[in-house]
Amino acid sequence: MNGKAIVLDANILIRAVMGKRVRELIFGGVTTVKFFAPDVAYADARKYLPALLIKRGIDSSAAMLVLDQLEGVVQSINAELYEGIQQQALQRIAVRDADDWPVLACAMTLGCPVWTEDSDFFGTGVATWTSDRIALYLE
Repeated sequence: MNGKAIVLDANILIRAVMGKRVRELIFGGVTTVKFFAPDVAYADARKYLPALLIKRGIDSSAAMLVLDQLEGVVQSINAELYEGIQQQALQRIAVRDADDWPVLACAMTLGCPVWTEDSDFFGTGVATWTSDRIALYLE
């Protein structure tokens, strides 16, 4: 892949909806970095956001619009594109959290790092960035 790219975990999509900083980093980085997320990351965000929003007293309709806007910037990757290396991804991450294999498989397929707050990705052979350091990658 030409240029910089990064795969986002569902927890980053959720942070982008609920907080300003991660959202600004994503929208501010679109000129230099291509953002991707597996389709299941969006499904997870849509599944977990409503309860989190209610808990924090955030208007869910406005917040879900933010998630819709993110889809214009963070390209959703269909499972057909990454499921071919499911076994390889599972071998690397299953000991920690097998549910994270799609994010890892996308990063392996695209040859790029992962942006996550989940330490399960450390040691999988794919570079991992956290929100407190991601600005360095986005520069």
